[in-house]
Amino acid sequence: MKVLLTGVVIFFWAALSFAQQPQWKHFQAPVLASLRGLSPISDQICWASGSGGTWLRTEDGGVSWHTGTVAGLDTVDFRSIQAFDSQTAVVASAGQPAVIYRTEDGGNSWQKVHQEGLEAFFDAIQFVDNQQGYVLGDPIGGKWMVVETLDGGNSWQPLSSLPDALDGEAAFAASSSSLVVDGEGLVFATGGSSSRLHRYSFRSQRWSVRELPEIIQGAASQGVFALSFITKTGSLVLVGGDYLEPDVREGNSLITFKDESKIPSSGPFGYRSGVAYLEEPGWLIAVGPDGSDYTKDGGNHWILFSSVGFHAVKAAVSGNVLWASGSKGRLAKLVY
Repeated sequence: MKVLLTGVVIFFWAALSFAQQPQWKHFQAPVLASLRGLSPISDQICWASGSGGTWLRTEDGGVSWHTGTVAGLDTVDFRSIQAFDSQTAVVASAGQPAVIYRTEDGGNSWQKVHQEGLEAFFDAIQFVDNQQGYVLGDPIGGKWMVVETLDGGNSWQPLSSLPDALDGEAAFAASSSSLVVDGEGLVFATGGSSSRLHRYSFRSQRWSVRELPEIIQGAASQGVFALSFITKTGSLVLVGGDYLEPDVREGNSLITFKDESKIPSSGPFGYRSGVAYLEEPGWLIAVGPDGSDYTKDGGNHWILFSSVGFHAVKAAVSGNVLWASGSKGRLAKLVY
């Protein structure tokens, strides 16, 4: 009887462990665009955007997709998107023209709500709520570009205080994930010549800067590409690496707390362009061109679970679900 019970217990835990392994449920959208913009609302509603001015929207969990081109801009790469519901979304381009567009009718029509000059390059978009949002852009004249909206993306203005940038320091637009926000402020991470963490406090309206010597840096292809808050611990997990050396694991991730940092015991399995936190069961998922990893311990130990490449991964606004997007119209939802 004891042997039998032991066998049952082993089988139970093995089955439970297998059930808790993440997997991707893949969808093939009716486009071949590179999709770096991603904004899931729920298990059923998700928006994506990317090259060729492409936008996509599903309202049935990925079974079918509505798609089109933003305002006829079929040469523009919309790498950043923020959706509010099945009808309303804001997109920002990467490169020229540096424009922000908004739709209120599910993508049937788009209105240009903001445009920057010829030197501008947008990297990421994030909203605190349905009204307050930010777009991060590469430095111009030694200052980082941050524009703010307080009316749901209908109008945009430069932030009153902008932080200094070092020569050769840059943000990455690989997944619109180099910027995060919460109720207290905004945070963005950089790379290129120098990898740093920039924090802005809504209360004090001041910036603080932190060097990240643990992260690979010094070349235009190196640095932090994405970051994600872990709400349970208050920590911030950074991922990145060198997109020209995608198999290199050294210096591609970091766990930061208020006054200290921790190098993971085993980082993601190569360069990663996106990372997102799944509230329950408390996992982080990182994605890159050659695979996806997950961690159950706040970013200290990463496990490769898929060799399929993605550009971006984002958590839905409601519901405990993650979506991912990649090249050639690839889209997926995490199941576990």
